[in-house]
Amino acid sequence: MSELIVIGYDDPKVADDAYAKVQALQKDYVVNLNGLAIVSVDAEGKTHVDTPSKIVGVSAASGALWGTVFGLLFLVPGLGLLAGAAMGGLLGKLGKSGIDEQFRNQVQELLKPGSTAVVIMASKITEDKFAAAMHPYGGTLLKTSLNDEDEQELAEHLAGAQS
Repeated sequence: MSELIVIGYDDPKVADDAYAKVQALQKDYVVNLNGLAIVSVDAEGKTHVDTPSKIVGVSAASGALWGTVFGLLFLVPGLGLLAGAAMGGLLGKLGKSGIDEQFRNQVQELLKPGSTAVVIMASKITEDKFAAAMHPYGGTLLKTSLNDEDEQELAEHLAGAQS
């Protein structure tokens, strides 16, 4: 099962510090990342994304799944992987798996011009240690889950859409 966590911040410096803390928590085995990004929206409303160059332990399949989920969450259609009916099918699968339109809308509302969010997809997380480590940074937290069956189905759907 993967957890998808979006933590929104009004202060980009605090978001950068929280992002660095999540990377440290990966090294301390508090969280096992499938994906990590910091998303900022500038004053003109343009979205900017920064991701670590490499996340240890991420397989190609989970990386592709992360990229697709991330792309659809921020309305960047599949990062060039999907088109037409495949996009509709994947959106349907995401809606059944916890990443529904309501969650996407909450994320979009969180990311107003001048705001920043840390976006985390984790296959394993030690909740109490993670919460304690992230508490000093504050922020607005949104969270949803993908169970193993949903992840497998999404990965298969994604593989079919790419061929």
